[in-house]
This record gives sequence, structure tokens and C-alpha cells, in this order.
Amino acid sequence: MNRGKDPADRESLAHRLREAAEEAERQTGRREETPEELRRGLSRELLRAVLGVVVIIVGVAALPLPGPGWLIIIVGLNLLPFAWAERTVRLIRRRVPGVPEEGNVPAHMWIIMAALTALVTIGSILWGDNISEWARDLI
Repeated sequence: MNRGKDPADRESLAHRLREAAEEAERQTGRREETPEELRRGLSRELLRAVLGVVVIIVGVAALPLPGPGWLIIIVGLNLLPFAWAERTVRLIRRRVPGVPEEGNVPAHMWIIMAALTALVTIGSILWGDNISEWARDLI
């Protein structure tokens, strides 16, 4: 039995998935008046999800590099249209000192983060080779 390889089976599955997604979108509380608005809303949610995942991947890649990796991950989580992502952001905010749980980051925190990121970036550009040699000599 070649289930899944038949184009009719794939088309049927795609149709059922589309119907399920449209029904879920109708249940969100926002009332789309036309099928076009419904499809636009689904497209917007899908785009947010894909963009959120891409931003999270960039944030994870930035963790070992100089830069605000955790901040990028939080931005990516905020883009995701899922309840678990919102809960995760709240959990992270509770654990980061100086960041209120409701999410309003004070201006002085943004300034400190930007200054530290700029200092680390400039330092690694100017003295990166020297630091590498110094670290190699330690070993």
C-alpha cells in the first residue's frame, strides 16, 4: 500500500488541514467576515510563526557570540502566536533581574544592554587577535 504517495491522498490531507486551520481561526474570538479575511489571518499567523522560529534560531546562534542572544530569543518567542511561547517569555522575565514581568523594560536597561553590546563588539574587533594569542599562551 503506497499511502501518502498518491497525489489524491496528499490533496485530501492538505484540504483537511486547511479546513482545520480555518475552523481554528474562526474559534479565536476574532470574527473574519469573509473567507479572504480568514485566509489573510491564517497567512499572517503562519508568517509570524516562521519568522519567530527564524529569529529564535538566530538568537541561539548568537548565544556564544558577542551580542544579545537571549534578547533575540525573547523577541522570537514574542513573535510566535502560541500560548506556550507567552508563558516561556513570562518565565524568562521573572528570572532576569531588572525586567518587570509585564514586559515593560525600563529605558536604562536598554541603554545598558546597548552599551555592553557595543563595548564587547568594539573590543573584539580591536583586540580580538591579541585576546586569542593571550588565551593560547595560557594553555
